[in-house]
Amino acid sequence: MKIVGLDLSLTSTGVAAICDDDTVPAPYAFVDRITSKPSGSTLEARNRRLAIIVDAVHGWVHDGADLVVIEGLAYSSTSGKAAERAGLWWLVVHRLIANGYPVAEVPPTSRAKYATGTGNAAKDAVLAAVVRRYPDVEVTGNDEADSLILAAMGARWLGHPIDDLPKSHLDAMTKVQWPERSDA
Repeated sequence: MKIVGLDLSLTSTGVAAICDDDTVPAPYAFVDRITSKPSGSTLEARNRRLAIIVDAVHGWVHDGADLVVIEGLAYSSTSGKAAERAGLWWLVVHRLIANGYPVAEVPPTSRAKYATGTGNAAKDAVLAAVVRRYPDVEVTGNDEADSLILAAMGARWLGHPIDDLPKSHLDAMTKVQWPERSDA
């Protein structure tokens, strides 16, 4: 089993994987970041940057993923470059689906609620909850924390939860756009 969580960003994409195989006694998780800096403002330079991020994300799933869980777009975000962020999101989703990977979309508020029990929790509150809940995973920033929460939600949906949560947190699972399951 392999579940990948993606918190897409133009500068620091958080990526988490939860794996379960015959070589270890329990599922294990790890996180990383894909960093990127602009190399110019031309369309070609901006397109090249998006392509580099998409290729790096694909590197995390190319050997197989049972589920990829991606955070949905934050339409209320005021951080700028909305068109590029949306373009990156759609390029990644297109590449995943075109290659046959099941993809789930998690609203930002559901990610926060799963982590903290509150849908409008600040990024640092999510980070603090993740560090407490998953002490065996070296999480060093918000992007990694978000991606781990997304992967944990996917593991739970597939029937392999890696955490024990109260109902207030689990209610977040109902707002996710899960892919169709072949075993349903």
